[in-house]
Amino acid sequence: MPPPPPSLGRARRRAAQAFDEALDDAELVAARTALAQGRWQDTRALLVRTGDDWDRRGHRLTVLARESNCAAWAREWLLAEPESGDASALLALAQVRRALRGKDKPARAREACREAAERVPADPTPWLGLLLLECAQGAEGDVVRLFEQVRTRYADHHHAHHLVVAWLAERRVQAGPDPLHEVYDFANWAAEQAPADSPLAILPVVAHAERYRTLAVAGHEPPDPVASGHWVGRRARQVMKVAFDWWLEWEHEGHPRRLVDLNFLAHAKVCEGRGAEAAALFHRIGDHVTDAPWSYPDRDARTAFRTARAAALGTA
Repeated sequence: MPPPPPSLGRARRRAAQAFDEALDDAELVAARTALAQGRWQDTRALLVRTGDDWDRRGHRLTVLARESNCAAWAREWLLAEPESGDASALLALAQVRRALRGKDKPARAREACREAAERVPADPTPWLGLLLLECAQGAEGDVVRLFEQVRTRYADHHHAHHLVVAWLAERRVQAGPDPLHEVYDFANWAAEQAPADSPLAILPVVAHAERYRTLAVAGHEPPDPVASGHWVGRRARQVMKVAFDWWLEWEHEGHPRRLVDLNFLAHAKVCEGRGAEAAALFHRIGDHVTDAPWSYPDRDARTAFRTARAAALGTA
């Protein structure tokens, strides 16, 4: 099948620049501030403390890589410590970000990722960098191959699964709504394969939102998600109930990207018209709003989030 139309993701990527991907990771925020000032030693210490917590490592490296001068500081770090796998991984992710912004050639980013992968073979993060790049502009076979490289190293990689869901959701969009679309099968399969305490249990909700985004951009769904019937069908209601019930019992509040999942779940509950359940989620989210999915399909995410939160909390 052909790659997804590039226009579908443009608004999402453009709006994402206004949001802080660090979420509630205070250590990451401090290291990022130091890196922006050229003090890469704080990043070095942060990544040493992170160790092989692969979800946290991927989260921290992708956020640090967004700093405008990150590639330059990562090269300086490599000059000081030529064998550093952490420095190599940071440079790889920084090069990917530069390529995605049109500031550098994708070939240089791919080379940096391959070098980092060779230096630290067990680390899925360089492969995550390649997956970020190929989901934006690559062929189907490359995306599938790179996703398998990530899963070989860490089967439950949170960010990688979200990337593939967003990529799959953009396929066959011109055919309109399809309850048997492959993105739903993939999300359900991943949720079933994951351990009982894995946040990938929320992936079917993410798939539902990503599919709405692509359908709305193509004109198959209304631009207001609350006005859409996308969240009120029998299958959709069952997906939302299972995910919310799972969240009520989830005890791992330290996952680095849990606020991404909570935003997707709160958005779904708002669209479903379940205000009380949405309110419980908004209390947990606090002010840590994420661009996705509140901006879908082309909305001001902060306004949408605040309006929905006020209504759910009874303060509208």
